[in-house]
Amino acid sequence: KIECGVRLANAGYAVFGIDYEGHGRSRGARCYIKKFENIVNDCNEFFKSICAEEEYRDKCRFLYGESMGGAVALLLHKKEPTFWNGAVLVAPMCKISEKVKPHPLVINVLTRVEEIIPKWKIVPTKDVIDSAFKDPVKREEIRSNKLIYQDKPRLKTALEMLRTSMSLEHTLHEVV
Repeated sequence: KIECGVRLANAGYAVFGIDYEGHGRSRGARCYIKKFENIVNDCNEFFKSICAEEEYRDKCRFLYGESMGGAVALLLHKKEPTFWNGAVLVAPMCKISEKVKPHPLVINVLTRVEEIIPKWKIVPTKDVIDSAFKDPVKREEIRSNKLIYQDKPRLKTALEMLRTSMSLEHTLHEVV
């Protein structure tokens, strides 16, 4: 993500990024998403404040998102489609593969306790880095980055991501 932003900036584009709450260098419980909509609203406020600056007011505005950021970009665009000129999505989180989606019974049980133990790291998952990166060199590069969360997902986070991806999957036909 940073590599792409640096390349775009070096090519003369204005590039702005945001660490979601609890992600990267921002504050908050590490990789805890209480409500996915909060992330979308934070990003919307942040990017609109930049676009309101005189220097950027009349410029084209494109969103870029990878994985969960792709879901955020889709939801930002959906929130105000005429504000954005377009989006670039790389492997957007708009459908959870049946191979990694927990069994409906597991989802049901986890949903019943999500308000009691929202931050617990109890979601049964495969190693995301192993699944996402086939190149062992790239995999180790990712693992050595201390800003990248490598633990099991927190309960509320996993359920919010699942709900968001399922919602996006059902509305993808609306994306123009």
